[in-house]
Amino acid sequence: MTALLYLLGVVVFAAAILASIGLHELGHMIPAKKFGGKVTQYFIGFGPTVWSKQVGETEYGVKAIPLGGYVKIVGMLPPGAVELADQVETDTDGNQVVRVRKSNTGMFTQLISDARAAEWETIRPEDADRLFYTFPWWKKVIVMGGGPTVNLVIAFLLFAGVFATYGNPGDPTIETTIDEVNACVLPAEESGRVCTPEELAQSPTPAHAAGIQAGDRFVSFNGTEVTDWAQVQELVKANGTRQAEVVVEREGQELTFHTQTVVKPPLRAGDKVDESVGFLGVVPRSHPTTGGVIYTVDQMGTMTVEVVKSMATLPAKVWGVAKAIVGAEERDPTGPVSIVGGGRLAGETASHDEIPLQAKLVSLLLLVAGFNFFIGMFNFVPLLPLDGGHIAGALWEAVRRGWARLRRRPDPGYVDVAKLLPVAYVVGLAILVMGIVLIVGDLVVPLHLES
Repeated sequence: MTALLYLLGVVVFAAAILASIGLHELGHMIPAKKFGGKVTQYFIGFGPTVWSKQVGETEYGVKAIPLGGYVKIVGMLPPGAVELADQVETDTDGNQVVRVRKSNTGMFTQLISDARAAEWETIRPEDADRLFYTFPWWKKVIVMGGGPTVNLVIAFLLFAGVFATYGNPGDPTIETTIDEVNACVLPAEESGRVCTPEELAQSPTPAHAAGIQAGDRFVSFNGTEVTDWAQVQELVKANGTRQAEVVVEREGQELTFHTQTVVKPPLRAGDKVDESVGFLGVVPRSHPTTGGVIYTVDQMGTMTVEVVKSMATLPAKVWGVAKAIVGAEERDPTGPVSIVGGGRLAGETASHDEIPLQAKLVSLLLLVAGFNFFIGMFNFVPLLPLDGGHIAGALWEAVRRGWARLRRRPDPGYVDVAKLLPVAYVVGLAILVMGIVLIVGDLVVPLHLES
């Protein structure tokens, strides 16, 4: 049963990510077609084609490597100034087709020329009004921003649904009601185990010694009314080793206890406890914080800051994964994972015996939401070949043309993103290498659920 649940978790996660990829590409394709663009391909995956079907002018299909997807929008790259000459030629069937010169000098110049030639191979004269590079800048922004926006919308809907019903496990609401009373003072790494009779006799916690029980709700501490758990913590710490009067509510009645908030050192030699800081020995009751749309937006705002920080340190963290693969260091449990690692975590969550079914479903939904959020944010990075690179080019085109109109200068024309293809190749290679390292890391030194 455990193996089947593990497999189910992996399959559900993989299906959710593939669906997210498909929706991402629809976010590009639908507005492109609405604006009159020509979309010739819509594929999920890369590599050899597993299945495809031609519907109108668009070929829809699935490829063998399910690590992404793409749509082919005709005319992404404009012809360069040099290549404009002799574009229209006649093929062997007597049809006129658009060609771009392929002969150039210099490695980068040749790369750009080859890319233009490949882009214009299938373009015919009747496609002239449907080429993507001729779109107004705002249409380009909508088309290229549509994909990652879909991922952010998916993340928002999943987060909002979980936060509004189950609550946010990462943002617990801590009550003033006691969930657990520690019987004796133990080293931090041994917390949770049963106290021995000797430990219970020599170092009971102040709360246990006073008779405070789980389920009691704090009313006041030394005469100060208690309204939240943070206040309880501050009052106890500030009390040091002095006597304290604790008033709690138990089954509708208020009870008063007197104790000394002192910590006696644990029995094990070498352990140190700051006796100047008060200690009571209780664990508060907590539950995931629930909230609606505004709460979700606020949480995603916080996540945005964290994702931006993580993207800035991503190369260094991937390098850490590479060192962990060869055994040079331990893998960071808070570091990045690939889709393979996400699948493993989903499988472990689904097959974990001690996690309730509802918590398993919530964990899987949050895992899918987190991947979508990161994918959406990452694609907005203003570098080719990411969607953000094309958005940046369209915005620069708007600024440049607007500035020219303001100064009554000639229209500078379209922004030629082809000139940034060398950057795109470098960035694309870096993304590919990091992806491979993370996948290998998730197979060789995988991260696991915290026990």
